[in-house]
Amino acid sequence: MKPKAQWLNSTVLGIGMASLFSDLSHETVTSVLPSLLASFGLAAGALGTVEGVADGLSSAAKLYGGWLTDRIARRKPLCAAGYAGMAVATGLMALATNWGLVLLGRGLAWVARGLRTPARKALLAEAVTPETYGRAFGFERTMDTLGAVLAPLVTLALLASGLKQQPLLWLAVLPALLSVLAVVFWVQETPDRTPDPRPFLASMQGLPRPFIRLLGAMGLFGAGDFAHSLMILYAVKVLSPSLGMAQAATISVGLYALHNAVYAATSYPAGILADRMDKRTLLAGGYLLGALSALLMALGVDSLPLLALLFVLGGTYLGIEETLEDTLAAERLPTSLRGTGFGSLAVVNGLGDFVSSLSVGWLWATLGPGVGFGSAALLMMAGAIGVRRT
Repeated sequence: MKPKAQWLNSTVLGIGMASLFSDLSHETVTSVLPSLLASFGLAAGALGTVEGVADGLSSAAKLYGGWLTDRIARRKPLCAAGYAGMAVATGLMALATNWGLVLLGRGLAWVARGLRTPARKALLAEAVTPETYGRAFGFERTMDTLGAVLAPLVTLALLASGLKQQPLLWLAVLPALLSVLAVVFWVQETPDRTPDPRPFLASMQGLPRPFIRLLGAMGLFGAGDFAHSLMILYAVKVLSPSLGMAQAATISVGLYALHNAVYAATSYPAGILADRMDKRTLLAGGYLLGALSALLMALGVDSLPLLALLFVLGGTYLGIEETLEDTLAAERLPTSLRGTGFGSLAVVNGLGDFVSSLSVGWLWATLGPGVGFGSAALLMMAGAIGVRRT
């Protein structure tokens, strides 16, 4: 099979547009989730549980979806179905009157996301040459994050106009449906790909050792890489005593928009750098920025300028992290096991998110932010050291 020479082709563009629309939808949910749970009388523990359980379910779905996408002849229908499932789940959360239904909807959304993700990444990797992996994955991350930039800004304006959380969630269903159309009309299958018939365990055992070592370091970092919705909640708690809950929530959504703008601005440049320098060094640097942001939260950020710096750091390291992890994985995986490998990477990250979101959320709730975010910083630093040595 000969990859397409032009990296910005129909498939890359279609996947990018699907990511933009899908993230516009799910980041709207993320923006209002803390205040929605707060309206039910809940805070850090419930938010950590919702995000942690959803990430854990997503991990299992990604592992299965990765293996499945290597075995089926056509990956595109699986990818499109995953985007459609997220639209259904968003509508379910719009109906929520208690946090249990929010948990169910978020979990369903992340299962759908898990099933589609390895197929999407495999389609993207096979649409370009190895020399342009960084740019292709960086472009996809940038498009994804443009949706994440727009979502908090639109949410901010609608909240300021008096719109409540549930109507916002209904509006978020529309871009989720547009993501399905982007896959259906623009993404192209690899025409001469031969499915891999190996059973699940045989596929897992066939993953190369350099990739397995990389997974270990990424998993160590992921165990400290908490959900960034906790950053929104952190900002709300810092600002509420002086500004009141309503204004603090509005400003926190604005800070999250800043976070996502930096994330979008970082992803494609990180991809260009990944095609030109040592990828392990660049990824380790991103991990250290993550550790620095967690350390700042542990020590205590008590002003709006420092909160802005915190959200900038969060967006920067996330752009580097997500672009470089996918690029390194594509580089170290054989074509026949690419879906299984991406699924394995996703499950390692998802399990890390599950552990980190639950542990940071409950340590914060019971022992204070210093303990919760301090432990996260240590794990992130250990992951940076590990990935540099792979």
